[in-house]
Amino acid sequence: MINKIRDLSIHSKLLLTVLFPSLISLLFAGVVLIVLETAEFKKVVENDLTTLATVIGNRSAAALAFSDPELAKENLAALHIQPAVETACIYNKQGQIFAQFLKSALNANWVCPPSIEGESSHFDNSLLWVRVPIITKGDVEGSILVYANFAEAYSRKIKFTLVVFSVLAIGSVLAFFLTAPFIKLIALPVKKLVTTVIAISNSKDYSLRAEKLYNDELGVLVDAFNDLIIRVENQNQAITRAKDRYLALYDDNPTMIFNLTENGMIMSVNLTGANHLGLSVNALEESSVLDFVHPADISLMRELISQCLTMPLSVHKQELRQVCDNGRIIWVRATARMVAFDGQQNNLLLVCEDVTETHNLSLQIAYQASHDSLTGLANRIEFDKAIKQAITLASSNNSEHALCYLDLDQFKIVNDTSGHLAGDELLRQLGDLLKKQLRRNDFIARLGGDEFGILMYYCSLEEAINTSEKIRNAVTDFHFAWEGRRFSVGVSIGIALIKDTSANAVNLLKEADAACYAAKDKGRNRVHVFRPDDEELALRHGEMQWVQKIHQALEQDLFCLYGQPIAGINKPDTKLHFETLVRYKDAKGSIIPPGAFLPAAERYNLAPAMDRWVIKNLFAWIANTPNFLDQLELCAVNLSGLSLSDESLFNFIIEQFKTWDIPTHKICFEITETAAISNLTSATRFIHQLRDKGCSFSLDDFGSGLSSFAYLKNLPVDFLKIDGLFVKDILDDKIDFAMVKAINEVGQMMGKKTIAEFVENEHIFNLLKELGVDYAQGYGIGKPVPLHDLKLIIPFTRDPQ
Repeated sequence: MINKIRDLSIHSKLLLTVLFPSLISLLFAGVVLIVLETAEFKKVVENDLTTLATVIGNRSAAALAFSDPELAKENLAALHIQPAVETACIYNKQGQIFAQFLKSALNANWVCPPSIEGESSHFDNSLLWVRVPIITKGDVEGSILVYANFAEAYSRKIKFTLVVFSVLAIGSVLAFFLTAPFIKLIALPVKKLVTTVIAISNSKDYSLRAEKLYNDELGVLVDAFNDLIIRVENQNQAITRAKDRYLALYDDNPTMIFNLTENGMIMSVNLTGANHLGLSVNALEESSVLDFVHPADISLMRELISQCLTMPLSVHKQELRQVCDNGRIIWVRATARMVAFDGQQNNLLLVCEDVTETHNLSLQIAYQASHDSLTGLANRIEFDKAIKQAITLASSNNSEHALCYLDLDQFKIVNDTSGHLAGDELLRQLGDLLKKQLRRNDFIARLGGDEFGILMYYCSLEEAINTSEKIRNAVTDFHFAWEGRRFSVGVSIGIALIKDTSANAVNLLKEADAACYAAKDKGRNRVHVFRPDDEELALRHGEMQWVQKIHQALEQDLFCLYGQPIAGINKPDTKLHFETLVRYKDAKGSIIPPGAFLPAAERYNLAPAMDRWVIKNLFAWIANTPNFLDQLELCAVNLSGLSLSDESLFNFIIEQFKTWDIPTHKICFEITETAAISNLTSATRFIHQLRDKGCSFSLDDFGSGLSSFAYLKNLPVDFLKIDGLFVKDILDDKIDFAMVKAINEVGQMMGKKTIAEFVENEHIFNLLKELGVDYAQGYGIGKPVPLHDLKLIIPFTRDPQ
């Protein structure tokens, strides 16, 4: 009942609030009225009837005393006037009926009882029995018993009571109807407020407002509600904007965001994740994230989830592969941790970033870091690692392996004549060719330039030599075609054996490199094996030791400059003419001649750096030495053959001229005939460039080449230095005399000055003078001395210096 009332409207509740008390009050008033009226009625009629009975009894006392029943009946007849009395009985002292009064003799229910023993005054419903004793002078002479039926009186009383109750009921109903409009004044604003609340709740339209009807407390409530709705609307708009931003951030986030159960089931995913996997968001939900992980990486994903469950407060990362719906495989960097979501603690937030491009780039970088970009072979770094592994292997199981160092022969011809593109293509083809000649487990790498390295595992020296010869023959038989031309190349191979006593990778490479250069020195295109007692290798090892010293000398200025005078033969010089020479000063201060280190510098490509050091320091010394330029006629500076191919050397020289303000006509650059011939194109261009700036050139060791005169007319040099091998024996050897004479005549005929080297005495000097040679240089003229000790020399007028 109460539950039903709870669900009623406030209007109905208010009506019940008014109606229910009214009904209860009315009912209570009616019951009380009836009870009170009945009680009062009974009391009155009982008192009245008792009084009447007492009066009649008192009158009948004499009748009892004189035994006169008729008199008693006459007294009883007075009861006729009482409509309610039906029977009246007088009993004597013995309890016998003495007289009686019956209003209706036909009604057997109203006869006098034969005995009144135990009778007393009482009501029985509407019947009243009254017993009154008849007392005379204190003695009980008898009793009078009166029966009365008050049904009609009761009926009238009840009707009266009903009338009163009806009046009360009508008053209550009237009061209820009069109260109903006031109830409506309360219920209507509440009803309208509730209607507005329901409308807002159903439509989510927070722009709706409750209607304010009155300025009472309910009006205040409506105002407060409307203010609250305004705040809710503002907050809702803010939440909507925040939600839109969040959804945009969530769905448009470039990373894939998954919300997973602890079993890996996808509860939600953003659009980016769905687009990457090629499915809709709905299709992904309720599926397992493991369904989209590469089979080889499923264990990694399971481990990632397990780590999150074990350490829920930590962030865990893992790189793995995802398989998209179209079969495309992408690499992702997965970041995961446990989060609380929807009241559940075991939810896993998984953020995956597509790192396919980065991963592929890393693989490419790793590949490039370990492979040669031109040939696709392993590079020097990987080859060093392989050598170290072979050394470890040899130490662990006493096995033998072979290290081969390969250097192509005549490769430079292809580069110089057909360009670097041709050279690169040749290297690619030779790389493929070399791989085909190897055993299954052998390791090959390009070490740089035209040099290759091969590591032959579990290979005896005899097997290494046979395999190397096979490789050499394959390279020799290979013909390279480029733009209608065919080239043949060879290969020099050095072998070093790897045993349990081998020291380290650096020494092994040095041994194989030295053996390779020994093969080149023996005529190229051959195989040479490193042996500790090999004299040629010892010489090569000595040269290799000079490499570090040369580097150190260039960094710490350990070289020093010397000069050797050049004297005019037919007319004395008035100014100083000399050739610049370089020496090495060791830690003890000893001066070491160039023959000890120049071969190593030439062989290991350090000569260009030395040439630059000489030019820079020579120009600086000349500029910083007072009055030296005034005394200087010409200073010769040697250039190596490698420098002639250095395209940046020209700019370096011009920069040094400008830096030290040296007149270009005071410098003569000296190149060897061999270097000029081997770099004819580069040498000719280089000479023209510097001669245009005012410099002069000298061709050193002329006559040592096989085609000297053929090339001479193509080389725009100013001086010819006749090879000292012809000059020193000119007095005794007719052939040398003829060579010197021929060179001098041809040179002068071509307008070039001649300089004879190795002039060691006055006799040679005088013979050269007869031949018409222009200049002389040698110990007979002057020995090399430090630059600051140079003096003007007039030959054989005083003791030679």
